Amino acid sequence: MTTIPLHQKNKIIELYFQGKGMKQIGEELGYSLNAVYYFMRKHQIARRDLVSSAKIRFDQKPLSFTIPPTLSPEQKRLKLLGVTLYWAEGYKTNKSAGIDFANCDTAMQVVFLSFLREVCHIDEKRITVLLYSHDEQKVPEQIHYWSRLLKIPKENFSKPYIAKSTSGLEKKSKMPYGLVHLRYADKKLLWQILDWIEELKP
Repeated sequence: MTTIPLHQKNKIIELYFQGKGMKQIGEELGYSLNAVYYFMRKHQIARRDLVSSAKIRFDQKPLSFTIPPTLSPEQKRLKLLGVTLYWAEGYKTNKSAGIDFANCDTAMQVVFLSFLREVCHIDEKRITVLLYSHDEQKVPEQIHYWSRLLKIPKENFSKPYIAKSTSGLEKKSKMPYGLVHLRYADKKLLWQILDWIEELKP
């Protein structure tokens, strides 16, 4: 195993706390992973804790969406609508794994999804839909309806949540197609939308 000279210590510390792993450091400086590991242990270079390591891995993940640096007038309108809708109806906790927009209003869902597609240019594979329905409703027909309306394959629908109706006629009339959670699995996009919401606040 090649011995790393002591004069590389500051460089290794610098690279490590920039977020690079020991393997990356070795590749950049021309040493093996074992050599870097041994050097750091020998010279008692403090290792990152689990929280810091997880944050670095998260920060280094590539984005699954692309927001143009310049928006057209139509995109600006969609952005304003989409951000306002999410402010009103979206899950905004940092514990969320990503976007979660819940509503039974078909027009709202169409507009919000247009915002995701035409402004944020999302990866369609990350879209999932969770249907909330009642046991007196025809769930397959509801899924078919939302699939056609939103142009999302039925394979992207997760197992629906079926609630037991207590007053079926009333609930069916209010939500004939059920309620859907439109979800997009990317926490970085959630944070971007939350930043946009902050910009809208007076």
